Amino acid sequence: MADEQTEAPESSAVRVALWRAMHLEADSPPHVLEDEIGLQLATPEEDWRRRPDMDQRATSGFRAAIVARARFIEELVAEQADRGVAQYVILGAGLDTFAQRKPEIASRLRVFEVDQPGPQAWKRRRLAELGYGIPDWLHLVPVDFEASESWLEQLTAAGFDPGRPAVIVSTGVTMYLTKEATAATCQSVSRRCSRSAEMSWSTSARAREVAAGWASAWADAASAGEPPPAGVDQGAGGVQHRSVMRLMAWLRSAWT
Repeated sequence: MADEQTEAPESSAVRVALWRAMHLEADSPPHVLEDEIGLQLATPEEDWRRRPDMDQRATSGFRAAIVARARFIEELVAEQADRGVAQYVILGAGLDTFAQRKPEIASRLRVFEVDQPGPQAWKRRRLAELGYGIPDWLHLVPVDFEASESWLEQLTAAGFDPGRPAVIVSTGVTMYLTKEATAATCQSVSRRCSRSAEMSWSTSARAREVAAGWASAWADAASAGEPPPAGVDQGAGGVQHRSVMRLMAWLRSAWT
């Protein structure tokens, strides 16, 4: 059990939840994503809209990126579920509310939320307080990515089958990890997960580390005579994740 003092959400996770909620208030419909449950989880102060990081105009670009990546991933998960994929892993889940907002899809899957022990213990408690609870198909997996423990071992112990197809996502996480932890995560997916796994990342300051991690994973696969990890293309410009290309195509169709 996490220490009581650590049972609190990460400030970055709360910020994302509030931006998603503000999207419904500040942006004109049709809305890209409808998420008010994250706001209920966060229970911010009444004047949260007056926070400097909630300025509607100044943060509009960040807000748009947050809801766009969430919508893209949820459509990807729904698409893969229709194809028979039955595992969905969220690395650094924070205040993600897919399981609560989309139970008609989530209940067809085994959903694994991987996050730091303290924030996850807090989220477990808040879900119970709000009446959502933890259904059998939702697994909260506490992991410290920077510690020596292997997130994939913890995930497997919770019921994840690395040999079966899965959607594995990591959004807004890599910028908070060391390059060693980022590379280790990429390598774990490449070496130990099914080749049919679909991996989706978002990157910013850590883009080079993620690319380097996937490049190393691709090189490992090539030297062993295996195909590259699913969703990874090796081209003249280095490694490009296929999901990034799909996101750009989706954005063009959504806003044209």
